Amino acid sequence: MPNGSTTTHEVLTAVFQVRHFPDAIDPDQSGEFGRGGGQLPGSGSEELAVLLWQRALDPQAGKWSLPGGVLREDEDLTTSARRQLAEKVDVQEVSHLEQLSVFSDPHRVPGPRTIASTFLGLVPLPADPKVPADTAWHPVCALPEMAFDHGTVVEHARTRLAAKLSYTNIAFGLAPEEFAMSTLREIYCAALGYQVDATNLARVLGRRGVLTPTGKTARSGRTGGRPAALFRFTDSCLRVTDEFAALRPPG
Repeated sequence: MPNGSTTTHEVLTAVFQVRHFPDAIDPDQSGEFGRGGGQLPGSGSEELAVLLWQRALDPQAGKWSLPGGVLREDEDLTTSARRQLAEKVDVQEVSHLEQLSVFSDPHRVPGPRTIASTFLGLVPLPADPKVPADTAWHPVCALPEMAFDHGTVVEHARTRLAAKLSYTNIAFGLAPEEFAMSTLREIYCAALGYQVDATNLARVLGRRGVLTPTGKTARSGRTGGRPAALFRFTDSCLRVTDEFAALRPPG
């Protein structure tokens, strides 16, 4: 490039999983799957979490970053994203990965210009990847101090996920292989950030042909009661289920 300048191309991934946190934020919102408010299922402790690592060196030492790194000359973007998740944060249980956006502000990071291609990745329950000491899961609703524009990337990824929950089967990337409807409700509550009515959720997803009954039932809890039916996602890859659906803002 002119004047000897160079441009670096990096790949970043916002990896989401629904995880248990002892101190959750209680939403007071509602949306297309049903009205409600108060705590999320599981005593309000199930939250959409994002995987971050803490920077040990400058620039912006001590702040938190998304996993990623420089794109190699011999790899495409998706290969680079998966390689870096496996090598740098030891995460290989990604069930869904899709390209999110490109961040190209010339001043987004100090030094030579760095263009970032970003991805959204999903890790299903009950996977529990063993991550390095400098890496941790953080609730998306309560992010720590983020480096550069990585907080903006997380918000873009959260918005993309919430939107696709309305018109695709993307929740397969967060759900166990088999699950009760109550578990799926928890996942939707956490991913959307507001309460979801289980009956409405079952009706909407049933109408769209997203779920398949397994013929099995969950084990009864300590309180007894009728065992819950178990379901699985009909497809384990992304597909559009309602092309005319639109996510309505809470209110």
